[in-house]
Amino acid sequence: EMTRRISEKILSSGYFILEKNLNSNAEIESVFREGKTKLVIVFGKNFREKIQKEGKADIQILGDASDPNTANILANYATGIINDYLLSINASQIPMHIIPEVRMQYNPALKGVFMFVPGIMAMLLMLISALMTSLSITREKELGTMELLLVSPLRPIQIILGKVMPYVILAFLDSCIILAMGNLVFGVPIEGNIVLLLAESLLYITVALSLGILISNITNSQQVAMSLSLVALMLPTILLSGFIFPVENMPWPLQVLCQIIPPKYFITIIKAIMLKGNGFLYIWKETLILVAFTAFFILLSIRKFKIRLA
Repeated sequence: EMTRRISEKILSSGYFILEKNLNSNAEIESVFREGKTKLVIVFGKNFREKIQKEGKADIQILGDASDPNTANILANYATGIINDYLLSINASQIPMHIIPEVRMQYNPALKGVFMFVPGIMAMLLMLISALMTSLSITREKELGTMELLLVSPLRPIQIILGKVMPYVILAFLDSCIILAMGNLVFGVPIEGNIVLLLAESLLYITVALSLGILISNITNSQQVAMSLSLVALMLPTILLSGFIFPVENMPWPLQVLCQIIPPKYFITIIKAIMLKGNGFLYIWKETLILVAFTAFFILLSIRKFKIRLA
């Protein structure tokens, strides 16, 4: 009865939504890996009996610290609600003590670098890749060499791939350097498969490069392309990807807007692989979304390029 009342107190606060009731400690790791559950509350064995006989009992609060700011906030909220419940029952009964024990999964020390390395990686790869490619075709227009490409036997897809491939290699090398520095210098672990991590990074780079090609196709000058790349990509990547501000805490219009921001899905993938050691089965949805973004941007780029050729 008491554990049910504490649970109802926590859920009625408006800060938490019940995802599921767990039956054993073995289920905790799996729900954290799925990514939907951010906090798990474990009531000690014989909770009610200990309260009645000894006047105290234990509660364990487990947080998913792959996002340390969110985990710390949720743990503080849960602790405060439990303490408030304790004050309410102590006012009318024999004093009781409930001792919340807070423990963070994947980032016990709540190091901010565990959050910043994936976020900065997503931001840099998006800005560098999209910025470089957005200047590629506009440079040809300004230098007057576009005519040479127009009269060549190359198809639009061949021209676009020719522009993209060098930047794919450069950006991939950048991602390897970022991962190596994050692990060796800042101590960010790589718990998952490194091959899967690099493959996902390559997919994200392809998304950014295809978006840069699209920008270069719809602009006529390098200055406009550069401005569009910086303004349209940098601010959404920083503010709407979950890099700094949790998406769940945003107003619902911004939450809807976040769903069309590719860095949001890449940051989720990076944290899942690096910090949680997840395999492909846990990140296939985010991967499929990035593939859809890539296909959409490339097809739209080809279409715009054909219109420009006509």
